[in-house]
Amino acid sequence: MLLTIRHDIRYRYAAPVTYSIQQFRVTPASGSSQIVRHWHVEAPGKLDAARDAYGNALHTLVLTKPHSEIHVSVSGEVEAEALVDGRLFDEAGPIPLEHFTCATALTTPDAAIRDLAHRVPALDTSASLIALAERIGERMQYRNEQADAPGTAAQAFGRGVGNAQDHAHLMLACCRARGVPARCVSGYFDAGADESVAVHAWVDVWVEHGWVSLDATRAAFAGERHCRLAVARDYEAAAPVRGSRVGGKEETLAMRVSIDARSDQ
Repeated sequence: MLLTIRHDIRYRYAAPVTYSIQQFRVTPASGSSQIVRHWHVEAPGKLDAARDAYGNALHTLVLTKPHSEIHVSVSGEVEAEALVDGRLFDEAGPIPLEHFTCATALTTPDAAIRDLAHRVPALDTSASLIALAERIGERMQYRNEQADAPGTAAQAFGRGVGNAQDHAHLMLACCRARGVPARCVSGYFDAGADESVAVHAWVDVWVEHGWVSLDATRAAFAGERHCRLAVARDYEAAAPVRGSRVGGKEETLAMRVSIDARSDQ
């Protein structure tokens, strides 16, 4: 599937900002699940390119002159591949697998999550991961909305409703409660005409000497409509946009994503 993606990010401030630093993880890399044909990021200043600790492409924008708005435009084409049983054929990565068995503040399991995690006898096959995602879907309704601030997996599970980040965090919490390495994936997803999903979150789980990529909100393997951007222990560390500033008073962040998906035949 050929995905043509455009992502516009716009910050507006009620008063001039005297200093701001923004980090963007909005550049995909080619791998076993996708091939990047071309990609471009445009910003109102110099973008310093680097790799973060997880190997993700990271762009940093620092503005030191007063400004009331920041507009960043991202665009490109990615050829996304279907995955057999969700299997990725990339290497484990620069971080030891044990790192991905450790809970974070957003993915710490409570007693209810530990109980849920053990409803599946073993998490050692692709099919068992689908079974766990189905259990999650039975207990926590999916709602396509972005929260002002990320909540924890335990909070979302207690409410019985959550967005894609919440479902990913709950899946991570369950896997780690069983000692199974799992990492969060941020990226784009084309849900078709029926749903306005674009910026999305899912998980990779280490099973039988390799990563299995799974969309917990759909209890299905990630595939040819998913474009991977970054991985980390939770979504906060893999989020496409993060930053801080001095001044500005109230802030609004608007993100608009369009994805055109067509068969690359």
